[in-house]
Parts: sequence; structure tokens; C-alpha cells
Amino acid sequence: KFSIKQIVSIMKLLKHLKKKYKIDKRYILGHSDISPDRKKDPGEKFPWYKLAKNNLCLWHKLDQKSIKKYRKVFSLSKKQKKRFLDNLVKIGYVKIHKNSKDIRYLIKAFQRRFRNELINGKIDKECFLISNNLLISK
Repeated sequence: KFSIKQIVSIMKLLKHLKKKYKIDKRYILGHSDISPDRKKDPGEKFPWYKLAKNNLCLWHKLDQKSIKKYRKVFSLSKKQKKRFLDNLVKIGYVKIHKNSKDIRYLIKAFQRRFRNELINGKIDKECFLISNNLLISK
């Protein structure tokens, strides 16, 4: 877990950098967002939600308790799965070409950030809904 001192420090730094360089919150990324096949940091314990509440990074507008019922619901069509991967590219993740191992890394990176309670590398309806909402939240 990250200490309160670390969280306060990163929040101050992000506020400073965003203001100084006019960085939009959707461009605040972690290593795992940029290189999901090689990096896992900052990891699932990083306080992305807390940063988002302070307008420092992108987050969805869905109620986490209400969308939890869609977790492990795998009844998505091929079209929906493709749309999920397209959504990830639109919100800043690297485009992956058909290598199922690389796609799993990408899904896990997304889950570490936006759905850190379950990181399984599988696209379920909860992940799909979050990815759709992130496009609206931009």
C-alpha cells in the first residue's frame, strides 16, 4: 500500500505538472498503461480513484457497487469484445494485434487501474461498461 505521505506527494506533484505544462487529466498514465506487457507498476494498490476525485486523472462515472453485478459476466459478443479493445485504444492504451498473451496483459493493465478488485485478464461486462463510460468521461 502507498502511505498517505506518498499519496499527498504525488497529488502535489501532479497538480504542479498539470498546471505548468497544461496536461489534460486523460494523459496522466502509469507504466502499466504504456507498456502492459513489461510493467505492472504502479499496480492495483495505486490510488487512481483518489487522484480522479481531485481531477488529476481519468476515471469513469459509474457507481462501482451497481456495476459489480456485471463482474464475471462473460456473455459478450465478438463485436462487444472488439469494441472494448477499441475503447482502450481511444482512451490511451497501446493497440495490440491479435496476440492473445499481449491482449491479456492489456486487459490486466486496464483492470489494475479501473477495476482493481479482480485482475484476471478476461473481458467481462463490467470491464466493457467501464471502458464505454471512460469515453464519455473524457
